[in-house]
Amino acid sequence: MLTKNEAISKLNNLGSADQPFSFYCDFFGERWCIQSSDQASKFYLNIENKVQGINQSTVDSRQVNFEKYPVKYSLFKSAFDQVIHQINIGNSFLTNLTFETTIETNLNLEEIFQYSQAKYKLLVPDQFVVFSPETFVKIQDDHIYSYPMKGTIDASIPNAEQTILTDPKETAEHVTIVDLIRNDLSQVAKEVLVTKFRYIDHLETNDKQLLQVSSEIKGYLGSKWKRSLGNILAKLLPAGSVSGAPKPETIKIIQQAESYDRGYYTGICGHFDGESLDTGVMIRFIKQEQDRMMFCSGGGITSFSEAEKEYQEMVDKVYLAI
Repeated sequence: MLTKNEAISKLNNLGSADQPFSFYCDFFGERWCIQSSDQASKFYLNIENKVQGINQSTVDSRQVNFEKYPVKYSLFKSAFDQVIHQINIGNSFLTNLTFETTIETNLNLEEIFQYSQAKYKLLVPDQFVVFSPETFVKIQDDHIYSYPMKGTIDASIPNAEQTILTDPKETAEHVTIVDLIRNDLSQVAKEVLVTKFRYIDHLETNDKQLLQVSSEIKGYLGSKWKRSLGNILAKLLPAGSVSGAPKPETIKIIQQAESYDRGYYTGICGHFDGESLDTGVMIRFIKQEQDRMMFCSGGGITSFSEAEKEYQEMVDKVYLAI
């Protein structure tokens, strides 16, 4: 495991040498695991089936069991009220509030990794598994791209797409996070533009289909970005879509309101192939704690938020992508 400064140096060196590597880090970007292509696997990363550590497979003939036991609404409401108070007094415009949910399933972490259908999949044996739909940043052809996802709705709801795209709360949340990511990218890139705004992604889960709203933001890095790869990533952390705005004050609110340490949940993972970089936000995250599994999930809170709806969104995001 590397510290932030050690990781920055190693990433810069690997980038300068066009040396492929994979990595993951925690929410704050303080703990990193970096694995170059010539090293034995300590973890397994799969990005759109291009980077393969363990073969993708389909669920066998067993019935997949999955039960979730979310925190009591009263506990969620208490944290929600803390966040709303901070928003009302002007300390935040958007705060990403998350919780742990105890789950029970007859699948182990490796099987969840193998069977899940997701853009970004990561397995750290005996510790945690990720099956995330959300890109952090991509770098290719000297440009950097980000695709923040904000806004989730059950696809079975009548007129679901129109409902979420016209919802004032969801619109405000998405606008805020797009502005935050645009400002973040402006720290490392020039000519930063929102090139696609509020389009729909479809997500399949083990029990329903969800719609999520995304945007695309693009900036120009120049031709020498590889030698500064570590610095670029470090400047952008923590990920804006899973923290909030303004970022420094909102992170303080998160630490006060949440009842646990996020650790690697909402960190990032990714792969550099020598020419381009593709990274994901580590949401849809299950960790192993002795004899039990914990699923971490949450959502963005704004002044328009209603506690009951936010609680339900947090629960809806606890699923297997199978």
